[in-house]
Amino acid sequence: MVKLTRIYTRGGDKGKTSLGNGQRVAKHDLRVAAYGTVDEANAAIGVVRLHTKGDADKMLARIQNDMFDLGADLCRPETPAPKGPVLRIIESQVVRLEREIDRMNAKLAPLNSFILPGGSAGAAHLHLARTIVRRAERDMTLLAGKENINPVAIKYINRLSDHLFVLARVLNGNGKRDVLWEPGATRDES
Repeated sequence: MVKLTRIYTRGGDKGKTSLGNGQRVAKHDLRVAAYGTVDEANAAIGVVRLHTKGDADKMLARIQNDMFDLGADLCRPETPAPKGPVLRIIESQVVRLEREIDRMNAKLAPLNSFILPGGSAGAAHLHLARTIVRRAERDMTLLAGKENINPVAIKYINRLSDHLFVLARVLNGNGKRDVLWEPGATRDES
């Protein structure tokens, strides 16, 4: 368990931060950007939870915990002989997301158009969280092009955006309140 006795350390006052292995890097380092965007996505999911209850809230609570696992995974560079245990995203976390997606999607009508973010408050906030998750995925794949990272972490973040999309449809009355895109519908309006 983590124990924090001091919130500020002054260690980052010169634009550097410590990774999980103690290595000091610039605060704009690709790795820091990746786990920072994961943290931002987690905060957005916290806002969504103000609008959820029951099964949806339980899924999001698990996801928020996973997001901290993902941040821990990303902040600890892969090394051949790490000192101490290293927390990594594992395949069962991806599989759980897939099972939840399949279970939710089975109750939804197929889509005939793209969906605009909106409908209910919870769904609108989920769409915002989903776009932040997609940015986290872009940050992570950029990092993966330069350094080794856990490939299961990339699978997890990719599946998570799908999960949030499907859950948004569930929160929109199982798709009944989805706001559908109508291509070109507003071009001739004055």
